[in-house]
Amino acid sequence: MRAQLAGDTDFAGFRAQARTLLARQVPPDQVHWTTSADAGDLFAQEPALPTMPTAAGSAASVPSAFLALCETVVLHADPQRFALLYRLLWRLQHEPTLRHDPLDADMLLARRMAHAVGHDIHKMRAFVRFREMPDAQAPGQVLHVAWFEPEHHVVEANAPWFMRRFTQMRWAILTPRRCVEWDGHELHFRPGAQQQDAPPADAGEQLWLTYYRSIFNPARLKLAMMQKEMPRKYWRNLPEAQLIARLAADALERSGGMIEQAPTQPMRRVVKLARDAEPSAVERPSSLPELAQAVQRCRACPIGAMATQAVPAKAPCARR
Repeated sequence: MRAQLAGDTDFAGFRAQARTLLARQVPPDQVHWTTSADAGDLFAQEPALPTMPTAAGSAASVPSAFLALCETVVLHADPQRFALLYRLLWRLQHEPTLRHDPLDADMLLARRMAHAVGHDIHKMRAFVRFREMPDAQAPGQVLHVAWFEPEHHVVEANAPWFMRRFTQMRWAILTPRRCVEWDGHELHFRPGAQQQDAPPADAGEQLWLTYYRSIFNPARLKLAMMQKEMPRKYWRNLPEAQLIARLAADALERSGGMIEQAPTQPMRRVVKLARDAEPSAVERPSSLPELAQAVQRCRACPIGAMATQAVPAKAPCARR
C-alpha cells in the first residue's frame, strides 16, 4: 500500500496517513511511503491511500515527546524516515513497554536522526554568509543573498529564526533543496537553486576577511577543535576559509614571536612603600570635603598604596 505525502517535510500529511493506516490495522511492512519528489518511484503507479476521518476516540495515544521527536525526524534526509516513524507508532500501540525502553534500536535511530537535524539547524545559523546585490523588485534597494548546502530539510524550520534575526533587511537563502526569501513582510519559499544563482564576492566580504585576519589569535589555535565546530564540508561556502590554511601555517611562528616579546608594563599604578619609614604627620580634617581629599591622598597602608581610588562612606557611630 502506498502512502503519498505532499512534500519532504509534510508532517501534517504523515499524521493523517498514519491515523488512517492505524485505523485499518495496516502493518508497517505493508506500507510504502512516498513524497511528491519521488517521480521515479517504482510504486508511483499504485493508487495512493485515501485519507479518511478518524472516528471519535479512535485516535492513537502516544507520549507528547514522541510527537516532538516525529516533527524533528521528518526533517531528516533519510528516505526511510517516514517508515521508521510509522513503525514506532505501530509498536507504541502494540508494545506498551516500548516507551520505557531507552535502548530500543528503532528509538535510538530516531533520536540520532533528531540530533543530526538539530546539529544541521545550528550549523546553518552559524555558517550562512550574505552577499549584497541589487534588488530587481525594488530599484535602488539592496538584496542580501546567501548560498548554503544543508544536509537535511531544515530551511523551512530555520526561516523564522532568520526572519527575527534580520527583520530590517531584505534577504534570500538559496539551497539545493529549498530556497527562502524575506521581503520585509512575509517569507516566500520556492524550489531549490544552483550555486551559480548566488552572487559573487563583494566589497563587504573583503572587509570581513580583513577583520577576520586581524582578530585571528595564533596562540589559541586548536585545529582539531576548530574542525569539529566548523567541519571542512562547510569551508567551500565560507569566505574566511580561504585564510585558514595560511593563518594556521603561520600560527607557530607568530606564537613564538609573541612569547619572545618583552613584557609590557601594567597600567595600574604601583607605589613602593618603605617598611621601616615613619608615617608623616597628617593634619586632622575639619570637614567632610577635606576628609574625602585626605582619604584620596592616604598612602600609609598597603591598601592605600595599591589602590587606584578610595571611596569614603558613611557609617553609624559606635557607642561607648
